[in-house]
Amino acid sequence: MTVARRSVLLAGLTALAGCGGPEYSGPSRTLAIAAGEEGGFYLAFARLLAGQITATEPGLECVARSTLASQANVELLRAGKADLALVLADTAQTALAGNHPYAAQVPMRALGRVYENYMQLVVRANGPIRGIADLTGRAVSLGASGSGAALFGDRLVEVADIQPRVTRLPLADAVASLADGRVDALLWSGGVPTPALADLDARIGIRLVSLDNVAPRLRAGHGPVYDSVIVPSGAYRHVRDVRTIGVANLLVCPPSLPDDIAGAIVSVLVRRAAELVPQQALGTQFLDSRTLIATAGVPLHPGAAAMYRDLHG
Repeated sequence: MTVARRSVLLAGLTALAGCGGPEYSGPSRTLAIAAGEEGGFYLAFARLLAGQITATEPGLECVARSTLASQANVELLRAGKADLALVLADTAQTALAGNHPYAAQVPMRALGRVYENYMQLVVRANGPIRGIADLTGRAVSLGASGSGAALFGDRLVEVADIQPRVTRLPLADAVASLADGRVDALLWSGGVPTPALADLDARIGIRLVSLDNVAPRLRAGHGPVYDSVIVPSGAYRHVRDVRTIGVANLLVCPPSLPDDIAGAIVSVLVRRAAELVPQQALGTQFLDSRTLIATAGVPLHPGAAAMYRDLHG
């Protein structure tokens, strides 16, 4: 999905913004959203969503929790330690099917497809790495353990048939390691621009390695969950319309989440869409009512499906 196709923030939402939708009227309850790392889009979005849920639904208090992201969030959901979670679509599909690295199926339902994640393979602008093949023998951070980037990174290495020296670093450590030369590249899954990467760009200059040539092989092996997307010129100083891979980010929950709570959250996603785009992503990331229900094969929660039907008439 291209940026142009996603650039329809209020198209389809304007008419819905005035629809009040029923407020949650059950007993008071606290909801925890398993989000992502500090400095990333996951956590910034989750904090905005938590604030809007708490403000607009009197019976619900919502908090966003910092985590290592997708895979870790699935485990928190399975353990009953999170009520909601932000999970990349490829991770969600893998967990739902019980495929490696999951030993058993992880039941979950989707509340909405909330935004597109960009896989960003970052190198020094003045360094020798120009393509994926150049990563063989190099030190590369393929996402923090427990992140969606880590799952994607393993698949990337396999389909590209490369042999990097793999490390698993959280974003802050990966950025510091690229800056001082301890790693030659880092893989990050997030919005564009990511503030931590923009700061690194200002200090040392960075480039993004195109992933376009491996996209067909990833889709052949793992399905259409992997989109071809473009990181636009100007996102970082040395970026000139770099083709990479996008993965939908889903807001998911356990099947046991009550229907009225699921509906209330969907109502917030739709009615408060304009307030749910972090400052770092204004102009590139959007919530669109037409894609909220496109949950990449993860079934919608019945309460969410009912609310979407009510809001669309």
